[in-house]
Amino acid sequence: MANLVNLEAVSVNRGVRTVLDGISLGVQTGDRIGVLGLNGSGKTTLLSVLAGLVPPDSGRVAVSRGTTMEVVTQGGELPPGDTVREVVLARFGDGDHGWASDSAVRGILDGLGLSAIGLDSPVDRLSGGERRRVALAAVLVTPDSPTDILVLDEPTNHLDIEGVAWLAEHLLSRRSALITVTHDRWFLDAVATTTWEVVDGTVYIREGGYSDWVFARAERLRLDRAAEDRRKNLARKELAWLRRGAPARTSKPRYRIDAAEALIADVPEPRNVVELHTFARRRLGKDVLDVEDATATVPTPDGDRVLLDDVTWRIGPGDRIGLVGVNGSGKSTLLRVLVGERPLESGVRKVGSTVRIGYLSQAVAELPADLRLIEAVSEIAGTVNLGGKDLTAGQLAERFGFTNAQQWTRVGELSGGERRRLQLLRILMAEPNVLVLDEPTNDLDTDTLSALEDLLDSWPGTLLVVSHDRYLVERVTDDVVALFGDGRITGLPGGIDEYLRRRREGAAATARPAAGRPGLPGPAAPAAPTALDPGEARQLRKDLQRLEKKMESLQRKESDLHRRLADVGADFAAAAAMDAELRSVLGEREDVELEWLGVAEKLEQG
Repeated sequence: MANLVNLEAVSVNRGVRTVLDGISLGVQTGDRIGVLGLNGSGKTTLLSVLAGLVPPDSGRVAVSRGTTMEVVTQGGELPPGDTVREVVLARFGDGDHGWASDSAVRGILDGLGLSAIGLDSPVDRLSGGERRRVALAAVLVTPDSPTDILVLDEPTNHLDIEGVAWLAEHLLSRRSALITVTHDRWFLDAVATTTWEVVDGTVYIREGGYSDWVFARAERLRLDRAAEDRRKNLARKELAWLRRGAPARTSKPRYRIDAAEALIADVPEPRNVVELHTFARRRLGKDVLDVEDATATVPTPDGDRVLLDDVTWRIGPGDRIGLVGVNGSGKSTLLRVLVGERPLESGVRKVGSTVRIGYLSQAVAELPADLRLIEAVSEIAGTVNLGGKDLTAGQLAERFGFTNAQQWTRVGELSGGERRRLQLLRILMAEPNVLVLDEPTNDLDTDTLSALEDLLDSWPGTLLVVSHDRYLVERVTDDVVALFGDGRITGLPGGIDEYLRRRREGAAATARPAAGRPGLPGPAAPAAPTALDPGEARQLRKDLQRLEKKMESLQRKESDLHRRLADVGADFAAAAAMDAELRSVLGEREDVELEWLGVAEKLEQG
């Protein structure tokens, strides 16, 4: 493996603050490095120095002769007046359409959604997210030899879950070395073989991705007796969750579980879903948020598009739901319908009498700029009960990464990420019993994300989350639903993996590209299945709701039998009778689930 870039005793100062203090490290052929650290710790500065964009105040940066490097910064600056085609395909030259027959180039354009934006669109008219995708595509399209090093600063920003999965797969298929700053933990686990953690001007180097880093940091904090207990506990709890783990992680563990036993021996058990549901019912009552026979639209440049088409959806006490879909599918609009900010075209929205909604939108709400941070939190409430614990405004602020000194900073002087955290703090201080969160992870670093997940993990209310952060969705929600653009809300028993599979199958069924240049008509698609009669479709949706209620009832009965079996003691006759009843309940639940899948398949095909 050849050395490509070396940093030798590099230091960078910003005023009186040392951002990088005598850093020495290197990048070799084939390295895939993820860079982690708190907001403001120096991650972007490290990438800028490594890429030659910022000179160090002292030390040396050595780049091997002939090494090619491509950089995507957070700014995403593009040449004014150019079109998407001129920026992304400039390397092919004017009039060179050789890219059209290159499946790799077409894959990049489609994977980043540029085909939908339009190659002839002026970049000056694009949104910030679209401009960022154009800048990313421009460095990934390489008509000649592949780039030696890709330096990407927050490449997953403005990508949906499907786009993040595509980018991870694409980067893994390249021979280029990769250095990326990212707050997307799933993405980091998928692509990184090494992690650099920037802390107090120093860079800690660890093998592996995010899961490995969680273990390594927990071990480092355990050995460091002067470390803060809060960070240690968060790392240990998250490590325990990783060990219990989502299916995507358990199939390829990259750290030794045995070595972690001492760290996680006294970590609380996973959240007790039945207990949280019971507590939520006491606080919320039976009804929470319902829409019945609802029709709603999403505004688009080409006119309104149907979002909901005669849909009935009931969200109950203690439900924890992740909502996914491609960018522009209407996820934010659906949340606005649920919280009452956008009216339905037809149908009814119902809200339970005891419901108190806390809604975090993507826009940073107006905040009292003249107040200090702690005052802005305290004006909502002095204390809050979360997860059965009473926390003062200062304690909750500290859990969200605001030190005692930072809590006296004026709100007007906070960064965008800090204002986002403050917005969420104020919502939680109002003690809602229904949380509706639209992209809550935007601008949050990994430590703050861990703190947020720690709170949400044991939060006993109803939770509805829209997020491109797959890690957060898999950790804090129990159910995933999707918007596929068909006017329905589709339940996904298989979670995000099922969502990605359905998206791939849908693309394969509808896309029949002709050989040669994109845009030419391909073979005719197979005839669509006969649409369901509206009355039949409505009956199938009612059947789904009936079966879902039955599954909930059987699940409650199953949990009750497990509890009674645990308390039965030495009464073997009673234990045998309950065991037989439990087996009967499990069999009935399996039959109901199969029936539900059959009805759902009929609806999807229709």
